[in-house]
Amino acid sequence: MTDPLTDLSEFHDELRTVARGLLGRSGHDRPVDWESISTSGWLGLEVASEFDGADGTFAEVAVILREVGRAAARGPYPAVAALSVGALELLEPDSERDRLLRDTASGCTVPMFVLGGESTGRTPFHLEIAASGETLRGVAPFVLDAPGADRLLVPAREPDGTIVVVDLDPRTPGLVVTAQPVVDATRSFGTVLAEGVAVPSESVWRFRDDSRQAMQRLHDRAAVAVACDSLGSSEAMLDATVAYAGMREQFGRKIGSFQAVKHACADMLVQVTVARTLVDAAVRSLVSGDPEATTAASMAKAYSCAAAVEIAGKAMQLHGGMGYTWESGIHVHLKRATLNRSLFGSPALHRAYLAQRYRSAS
Repeated sequence: MTDPLTDLSEFHDELRTVARGLLGRSGHDRPVDWESISTSGWLGLEVASEFDGADGTFAEVAVILREVGRAAARGPYPAVAALSVGALELLEPDSERDRLLRDTASGCTVPMFVLGGESTGRTPFHLEIAASGETLRGVAPFVLDAPGADRLLVPAREPDGTIVVVDLDPRTPGLVVTAQPVVDATRSFGTVLAEGVAVPSESVWRFRDDSRQAMQRLHDRAAVAVACDSLGSSEAMLDATVAYAGMREQFGRKIGSFQAVKHACADMLVQVTVARTLVDAAVRSLVSGDPEATTAASMAKAYSCAAAVEIAGKAMQLHGGMGYTWESGIHVHLKRATLNRSLFGSPALHRAYLAQRYRSAS
């Protein structure tokens, strides 16, 4: 079996370089220009060529997600590329789904898949059958970039237990999207509430294969996407700290020459290296359709997101007083890493799953 990460390593390096340049120009103070994202072709990396995509895989999307984390970039790209495109690809094709997939790849439409950031593992929405038709009820908190969506893809459980996806306009009567402020100013979240929303039959889309397996795959994609973001942030913090230690002088010497600083930077490097290995393995599992993809995703999410908080904290400490200033930007990465740690399952939740997984195997 070919390795999607090594066989295209040269292309991935070029993609990484371009992404770093584009995202770095915007910084973390303002959203990345959506037109630039659209014309770059990043939204269609994983989309089939018949829908104006690049015929790529999640491996290419993961490259961009790491650079988004490195730049602590604002904007809905991670939610659209990791969740919305992933969900649309898993649905049965029809004219409406195909149109939305094409519009998403071109950047004309910004749909959001309603997956709550608390990651309880259940589908909080359900469809009720009435004489007048189907109605949608439920609520999902901490839905990534929900306030800015122009379409909402809501997973809902039918009376027989089958999970379907309901395509809705956010302005549909009975559907309420409320912004939820968080300490991380680089992302936006919202609560999606459906109170008896009338659902036309053409808005109910079905998965091609088993709906539970499809939802698990989307949960895995969400976890790995956040792990990629945390890895990119950790790499940025390591690079910034090493550069600062090689420039800042104390007692007539570069602080990078002090043994304690060397050891701290070495510890950061070890954590980044382990996180990179786990994230690469998780991406590889998702791309190849490995039955153990959930295990690999949990390993990457649990370790990478916990390590990112420690690395950002250590970067702030090693920068001394400068690290606590607004201008340093380290606080941006620390807040983002802290949110990532709990988003789509805390390290404790994923480690509990892993413990149960290997306990059952033994």
